[in-house]
Amino acid sequence: RYFAQSLLRFLGFLLWSTSAAQAFGGVSVILMFKNYRYLFQESYLSLPGWLALATALILLPTGVLAISISVKRSRKQQGTLMYLLLLLLCLQISSAALARFYCIRTASQLESAMSYLVHQHNWTCSQDPGNSTVDVIQRKLQCCGVHNYTDWLKASSSSWCHPACVPESCCKERHSHCRGDLGHVEQLSEQGCLKKLEDRLHFAMLYVFWCCTVLSLLEILAGISNGILMRQQPFHDFNIL
Repeated sequence: RYFAQSLLRFLGFLLWSTSAAQAFGGVSVILMFKNYRYLFQESYLSLPGWLALATALILLPTGVLAISISVKRSRKQQGTLMYLLLLLLCLQISSAALARFYCIRTASQLESAMSYLVHQHNWTCSQDPGNSTVDVIQRKLQCCGVHNYTDWLKASSSSWCHPACVPESCCKERHSHCRGDLGHVEQLSEQGCLKKLEDRLHFAMLYVFWCCTVLSLLEILAGISNGILMRQQPFHDFNIL
């Protein structure tokens, strides 16, 4: 019983303190799909983030309740804790499974979506920086094209005019006088946007997946500890039955 009390108190502090980490993962996923919503058509892809955010809010009272039970046991509090742990376990398993599934699914959509934006973009060798979707992505991520700047040359190969430049959004920030001239390739971002988008997507989704997995294990331990304490305190009120 003493070991179960000590373990439950320790797990209560862990559950309470890790709610911030869980909330960070949920917000990261939500903002990821909000900022790049033009690349992902399905609105439900941010569901793992919302589930993780709901889990983070429930973790706060659950951790406080576990600490309280380890100090002064109450049958009502023990039953409430069991219910909250079961609810958290369902939410986190769902969030982890969806994050893993969506991570694999959306990775295949990114390349086709970026390729479409590049081929649909009309640009000229001018000083106009451009404010299209692909320009916004390239400035924000400091990237150029799908894989590199040569994707812009392939995109213009079907037209009559072959500009000797790429959009100015491909320029590195430190080169303020860059106009996308192919004669100064060193002024352009070397990395393509696809790799950077995939890295951001994988980080956000895998963070939620592993955070939910670890917390699920902690909640199972908390449930076992609480069950041991409940077993050693029988229901005296029902002995008459």
